[in-house]
Amino acid sequence: MRKATTTTAGASAGLTETELAALDAHWRAANYLAVGQIYLMANPLLQEPLAPEHIKPRLLGHWGTSPGLNLVHTHLNRVIKARDLDALCVWGPGHGGPAVLANSWLDGTYGETYPDVGRDRAGMERLFRQFSFPGGVPSHVAPETPGSIHEGGELGYSLAHAYGAALDNPGLLVACVIGDGEAETGPLAASWHSNKFLDPVHDGAVLPILHLNGYKIANPTVLARLPESELDSLLRGYGHEPLHVTGDEPLAVHRAMAATMDRALDRIAQIQRDAREGRTTDRPYWPMIVLRTPKGWTGPHEVDGLPVEGTWRAHQVPLSGVRDNPEHLRMLQAWLRSYRPEELFDAMGTPDPAVLDCVPAGARRLGANPHANGGLLLRDLPVPPLERHAVRVDKPGTILHEPTRVLGSLLESVMEATSGRRDFRVFGADETASNRLEALYEATGKAWQAETLDTDEHLAPDGRVMEVLSEHLCQGWLEGYLLTGRHGLFSSYEAFAHIVDSMVNQHIKWLRTSRRLDWRRPIASLNYLLTSHVWRQDHNGFSHQDPGFVDHILNKSPEVVRVYLPPDANTLLSVADHVLRSRDYVNVIVAGKQPGFDWLTLDEARAHCARGAGVWQWAGTESASKTRYREPDAVLACAGDVPTLETLAAADLLRRYLPELVVRVINVVDMARLLPHDEHPHGMTDSEYDALFTTDKPVIFAYHGYPWLIHRLAYRRRGHVNLHVRGYREEGTTTTPFDMVVRNDLDRYRLVMDVIDRVPGLGVRAVAVRQTMADVRARHHTWIREHGTDLSEVVDWTWTG
Repeated sequence: MRKATTTTAGASAGLTETELAALDAHWRAANYLAVGQIYLMANPLLQEPLAPEHIKPRLLGHWGTSPGLNLVHTHLNRVIKARDLDALCVWGPGHGGPAVLANSWLDGTYGETYPDVGRDRAGMERLFRQFSFPGGVPSHVAPETPGSIHEGGELGYSLAHAYGAALDNPGLLVACVIGDGEAETGPLAASWHSNKFLDPVHDGAVLPILHLNGYKIANPTVLARLPESELDSLLRGYGHEPLHVTGDEPLAVHRAMAATMDRALDRIAQIQRDAREGRTTDRPYWPMIVLRTPKGWTGPHEVDGLPVEGTWRAHQVPLSGVRDNPEHLRMLQAWLRSYRPEELFDAMGTPDPAVLDCVPAGARRLGANPHANGGLLLRDLPVPPLERHAVRVDKPGTILHEPTRVLGSLLESVMEATSGRRDFRVFGADETASNRLEALYEATGKAWQAETLDTDEHLAPDGRVMEVLSEHLCQGWLEGYLLTGRHGLFSSYEAFAHIVDSMVNQHIKWLRTSRRLDWRRPIASLNYLLTSHVWRQDHNGFSHQDPGFVDHILNKSPEVVRVYLPPDANTLLSVADHVLRSRDYVNVIVAGKQPGFDWLTLDEARAHCARGAGVWQWAGTESASKTRYREPDAVLACAGDVPTLETLAAADLLRRYLPELVVRVINVVDMARLLPHDEHPHGMTDSEYDALFTTDKPVIFAYHGYPWLIHRLAYRRRGHVNLHVRGYREEGTTTTPFDMVVRNDLDRYRLVMDVIDRVPGLGVRAVAVRQTMADVRARHHTWIREHGTDLSEVVDWTWTG
């Protein structure tokens, strides 16, 4: 074993030889268990010579990062126990599952969660066999792992998750191990700025541990190759005080790590005392640890004549031919025996007391901390009665309100009601006021720990509105906040929600898996408010026009995802009331911030949202005859605020120009209603769908987003052949609001023409009407280029039905 190279923390941490030996024993035990999970399916204690039948047929897993993670876990155990800390750890490096599972098994939380994997020989064998094995557990830190809130290797999200967990948790320490591969990602690079939003009075502390082992899968890592002085300058520029631990001689590294952790935690405690006792209001430089150890430390130094330890070859499985290559099998046995398992476990597989000397008790164990099973701590959100915020609607389509401004008043009430308990936050990328949610500032400010100027507005060290121009940070903070038992909302421009596509993918997968684990308690839903949407981005232009986030979400696990398109202010309130109270979902709400017509009273909105899709009888002409029911000639369907406006305007035109035509108007607020019931819990049965949309009448569907989504949702329905969808077709620019819908053939005049084209026999009878509609569209093009505004009959339109 080589000696330590450098340890800036010094040579002694005040550890006794007994304490040092116990820490090393725990670390060796965790390393042994990590290797065993990758390779073994039998003979877990090496009580007989290793044979090929003891080895898994498929060797899967990642060894390279595991010894470093085991070192961190061992030393976190020590400080948690010594200081009685309430602590959580976010394990960022990809596929570090063997290490975290090993430590969870050692501290007993794994066996408590899964009684058939107890701390004995049989339990150890099950721990080994199940890892990366059919019917077992993944190779990464996953929902199945006690103590976890982060899917290991999530593309740079670990530090943002850690800060989200620390927000409004003043007694919590959140350690975060950052792999040097994920440290190269954009989300992680931005996450270093989270310390400018962390309030040392009301929030907990985050201890970043940058683990530099030098390599990714096949290449060196950038930060590991920087000179230490340059790396220090970078980290200090981010607002951290870097403390270094570097070495490859185990006992020296243990001493250095213990000393460095003590120094970091003493500094954190001092920062919090100074802030909470009012001795300073300056933004602190928070400590962090830079840990340099070899990749695949303590594993094979060389395999088949090639160096392994300390190289990229240690990343996954250092010995790949163990079943077929006797030399590899011999090397594996020597590797496992190098940890001296006979000193660590008795003949029954029970860990020696010295191995567990550093392990804290009860809920102080990292695998048992309730913050890592946030539903245990979750309280119902005090959403006030909607009547306090609803708008009055005496007649549909005559009064205008900005829906998100109305929602803002509701959110302000929620923020005020949670001011004492501090478990609700709103996150957004510098757009809270732009999205008309500025009423929130009546209850709280915007979190901010950096410099303030006289011209700034609404900045507050203890603010609970989180604004930063990084959707990755907003998403990561919110996920960490929710996973540790709190509530929140993410407000975004619609087009830029795509930036967090991969992040929401991972969260949806986490929720889907968690719902299948009876020990994981439900958490508050991840709620998106997408506004400044495609149809009202006429001023910002083509780059800001993209409604595709809905498509992305509806591709995901149906038991987890929900998408709502409320057409007016009161339906938005009703939808928001529902999603803010919900659990274990990802809810997407698409709603406008520009003035829009009020269509429904609050009671009507509640009933409509409960149905998810329904006929607006007052808008159609089915019941126009007082003597008999008239079957519709055509169905006008809509989803989204602007499509609803254009559909209602088209219905109004049809009443005027073709009064004999019978039209049904349907509004869809819950997009999953279009799916078959056996594909989504909210889906309609075939009989429900057929009764609503008919099986043989033309359906002209005006949809907020890409039209092919509606076809995908409804392709199995009997009447699909009659379905004609209008929506966004990537026709955009800087133009007028009405020109956006004309460009994409979603306008009222085009919808009337679609009805004429698709109702049998109507094309001949209504040729003059169709020509009139086409003429208005042509006049529109000339008008906007001359006047820069929309036609007066469009701007001044109100519902007259």
